[in-house]
Amino acid sequence: MKKSQWKWLGVSIAFSTIVLILVLYFTFDETTLEYLARLNPFYLLLALLAHIVALGFWAMRMKAMSRSLGYDVGFFHCLNAVFANLLIAAITPSQAGGEPVRVHELYRAGVSLGDATAVVIMERILDGVVLAAISIVTMVLLGQQWQSLGGGNSTLVYASWAIIAALVLLFVYSVRNPEVLKGWLRRISVWLERRKSRRNVEKLNLLLERIDTEVDNFHGGLSKFVNHGKAGLVWGAVFTALFWIVEFGIASIILVGLGEKPYLVESFIAQIIIALLMMIPLTPGGSGIAEVSATSIYGIFVNSSIVGVFVLLWRMIFYYFNIAVGLAASIGILKREVARH
Repeated sequence: MKKSQWKWLGVSIAFSTIVLILVLYFTFDETTLEYLARLNPFYLLLALLAHIVALGFWAMRMKAMSRSLGYDVGFFHCLNAVFANLLIAAITPSQAGGEPVRVHELYRAGVSLGDATAVVIMERILDGVVLAAISIVTMVLLGQQWQSLGGGNSTLVYASWAIIAALVLLFVYSVRNPEVLKGWLRRISVWLERRKSRRNVEKLNLLLERIDTEVDNFHGGLSKFVNHGKAGLVWGAVFTALFWIVEFGIASIILVGLGEKPYLVESFIAQIIIALLMMIPLTPGGSGIAEVSATSIYGIFVNSSIVGVFVLLWRMIFYYFNIAVGLAASIGILKREVARH
């Protein structure tokens, strides 16, 4: 990684650690010790294994969607791309920063740049659709208990549905009208160039040409999905649903390991709200936001004495473990790239 990326990784870890210490300080009491005495390591191992399985479903999604476009990308190559993506997501604002890594790794596996971009963007579209579907189902299952999560939380989920629907409609419109997409990107690029103190006209012209080329490649890749890759979209949706269901179920496994009720349906809603909050680009990797939001939301229905320990174990799996495997995968990719040159 670049020196600046190491800096942001340090900032992200430090911020998360400080917030976790504060959460533990304000929630730790005598009852916490009783819960810790009942801690079952088996469930913690099961939660970690479930997370690894979920990442495997993500890799299968990449493989299936690439295969539908005519590319045979190995499962472990996709899994390594997912792992490396986790590290970048931990150091960029919000958790949605690993897309370029996945595009690069698909490209290295022989997928054209346009098709690789189409696969990765379609992954995000499927994520949005599946998250909206899961939130609707869990809201129906909660019934009147939905109101116990607080008006602010329900408003956030309603707003997320509206945003997801708008983004999907905008995406569909841009796909059907690639020239409009080119126009948007050109205007954004020109505006950004004008913000610079020194303008480079030649560089701007090359950038605009590149935009036209990549939009054409991207549109061609999406057309392949619509015309020839429908199976990839179906399998992509299946693996997306499996990924999120397993990921959202991990919190319940941790709660059982701590001697609490699983609160399965409530936990699904809580995880959706947290995922949405972590997409707000305020801190590297959503560090701090995740800890505070999880403490606030789970504190509604989980014993306050155990919330801090729960959040710590949850972040150990979803944050610190991600950084560890992300570093290992990134080092492997770096060695490969050095060997290529």
